[in-house]
Amino acid sequence: MAQRIRNWVRGVMRRVRSDDGMTTSEYAVGTIAACAFAAVLYKVVTSQPVMSALQSLVKEALDAKF
Repeated sequence: MAQRIRNWVRGVMRRVRSDDGMTTSEYAVGTIAACAFAAVLYKVVTSQPVMSALQSLVKEALDAKF
């Protein structure tokens, strides 16, 4: 009985450790999604309201009185 349990656990562990990786289409979709997210993030960060908010934040930090 104990041997059967050990064999079962070994089989499960082999299946869990088996990592075949992503297929080419999954890499392609992931790359496109990452590029789209980067483009949106770039547009948001370089927009005028965000730029002025960041500039005022940096100005306040540099003008801080101790």
